Amino acid sequence: MPDWPQLLLFIAAGWLLNLTPGPDVLYIVSQSLRSGVRAGLVAALGIFAGCFVHVAIAAVGLGALLAASAMAFAVVKFIGAAYLLWMGVRLLRATRPGWAPSAAPGEADLGRVFRRGFLTNVLNPKVALFFLAFLPQFIAPDASHKTLAFLALGVLFSFNALPVTLGYAWLAAWAANRVQQLRRAMHWLDRATGVLFIGFGLRLAMTDPTAP
Repeated sequence: MPDWPQLLLFIAAGWLLNLTPGPDVLYIVSQSLRSGVRAGLVAALGIFAGCFVHVAIAAVGLGALLAASAMAFAVVKFIGAAYLLWMGVRLLRATRPGWAPSAAPGEADLGRVFRRGFLTNVLNPKVALFFLAFLPQFIAPDASHKTLAFLALGVLFSFNALPVTLGYAWLAAWAANRVQQLRRAMHWLDRATGVLFIGFGLRLAMTDPTAP
């Protein structure tokens, strides 16, 4: 494990990275706005669970395989891209006349919200590559148990991200309940989210595995 200054730098860098919007944050915010804070929190927990899959994958070496093999990266990449595109098209086709963001959170299928959050994270191979690229910087070259150190840092990073993702869920729900202009525009949320998911999916599909 790194020393305290390095550990604090790791935590700060993790917070900054997780504050950057991406498919995960977009999914959490959209669930909070549509179905209330409970749905947003469950979406965040689904994504949190997905992070552990990537940590384990990277620790046992599949992350290295994805980084080294263009074919392996392409297969996982296109599965993830297809899922994001499917989510985007589904949201674009959704019709919710009369829908309002103040709907009771219990109306959402929380199991489905969790599963989709989990898959949104797990089916993005760039998350595994991120862990593979970011975590080793904080592991001493002479560490005797590098795999254990990698796992420990991955778990810390995932827990470190949880306050940020949960915060996004709370903030989105708060905004949906208090901003009248946002309330009037909510019927466009599914379509805007769908377009963004399609964009993320296309970007992922076109990712060059040799790019840094």
